[in-house]
Amino acid sequence: MARQEETMRSLRDRLCSMALLTGALLWAPAPALAQPAPALDPRAILQILEDAFVSVADRATPSVVNISVKARKSTAAEGTPSPETEQRFREFFGPEFYERFFKRRGPRQEPERAAGSGVIVDGRGYILTNHHVIENADEIEVRLSDDRKFPAKLVGRDSKTDLAVLKIEPAGTALPVAALGDSDKLRIGQWAIAIGNPFGLDRTVTVGIISATGRTHVGVATYEAFIQTDASINPGNSGGPLLNIDGRVIGINTAIVSSGQGIGFSIPINMAREVMTQLIDKGRVVRGWLGISIQDLSPDLAAGFGVPGTGGVLVADVIKDSPAETGGLKAGDIIVELGGSPIKESMELQKRVAAIPPGKPTPLTVLRDRKPTKLSIKIGEQPTDDTVVAAVPKGTGLGLSVEPLTPDIARTYGLSGRSGVVVTDVAEGSAAEAAGIRGGDLILEVNRRPVGSVDEFRKIVGGLKPGESVPVQLQRGGGGGREYVVLKAPEKP
Repeated sequence: MARQEETMRSLRDRLCSMALLTGALLWAPAPALAQPAPALDPRAILQILEDAFVSVADRATPSVVNISVKARKSTAAEGTPSPETEQRFREFFGPEFYERFFKRRGPRQEPERAAGSGVIVDGRGYILTNHHVIENADEIEVRLSDDRKFPAKLVGRDSKTDLAVLKIEPAGTALPVAALGDSDKLRIGQWAIAIGNPFGLDRTVTVGIISATGRTHVGVATYEAFIQTDASINPGNSGGPLLNIDGRVIGINTAIVSSGQGIGFSIPINMAREVMTQLIDKGRVVRGWLGISIQDLSPDLAAGFGVPGTGGVLVADVIKDSPAETGGLKAGDIIVELGGSPIKESMELQKRVAAIPPGKPTPLTVLRDRKPTKLSIKIGEQPTDDTVVAAVPKGTGLGLSVEPLTPDIARTYGLSGRSGVVVTDVAEGSAAEAAGIRGGDLILEVNRRPVGSVDEFRKIVGGLKPGESVPVQLQRGGGGGREYVVLKAPEKP
């Protein structure tokens, strides 16, 4: 009983304390009302923003240069690109747009028409621009914002990133130099300001935002991680800077999408800075290299190799005596990790391998016969040619004829292999056609089993179950590379 009374007293005391506190709060004088914030002046806000844009234009425009190109004597007009670049630009910009602004022109073309833009990034006279601007140049002239003209020397170029470095000799005169920013810190939605010479209109300034970062599969360079912006970019802007609101260069403008408005692409300045430094110091860009042909792992290929999901990169071929062959990598391996980090697609693998210093041992994890295998490969130095990325053929719906590989047949179809069977005919609507197999292809293996003769081929194919999908390794006729396709055996009728 005594304990209960003590508990009640304690509860009563707490209730009294709460009541007193509540009363104090209720009868306390009301605090003075907060003073309303002064009304914002919309015009003043716009004026601040306008001043910011004007400040960027004032500071950065003098560092933007006009680049005119005199083409090699073998070409018909100024600034004419190579046939490969011409076709690439025709597809990218669209036929009508290309014919109007890029088509080869006769001798009456204006000699002062700019081929593109550039930006001074070093007081010693170094200028950063696009590779495609000076690709065919026999002579290069740079015109500054004060109309001074200088002949420019090509320091180096890198087609894989579409970048080039020029150098002028200002004869002791100080040059206006652009400040470089940090493209790794970009945020989607922040301001973007482009300056260049579109259609020969000197130092045009346009404003937009950063629409996206890390854009790949644009189709204009081997190594892509583009900044996408809706700041207006047009032909002639190529090589000019993309700036942030502080007036620092965050990208080098390089491409547009002809079928859409407000879609332009810039090379991130951090990538450009690294390439530029190597071109100035070495005259070339040193990149890591495995020595393989690769392709993305489609759902059909994943099913054919019996692996879950589509994460990883399929090795279509391994170059003889390459770092990959020395390290034990084989055709048909699926690379899923590089240096302990996952690999999802071929472009990601290319960029990450390229960033590894040659000579450095690097761990790889591959799926081989459906089992994880650990490898360590000493990265080599990439040769001048781009790594081949094989395309996965596409089909619609096993009818095919094959013959032994003979020297005559090899010459007829442009084949360099020494074993396998040659496809001489593919039936319309067949499983082979659906897989993308074509006449002249050399079949090297089926379902990971080498094919050395027609009898071996028939034996392997005859053992397929109805509806079974298997990988087939081909060497394309006409001097094409090796790649895998998925062949699905017909279902039973």
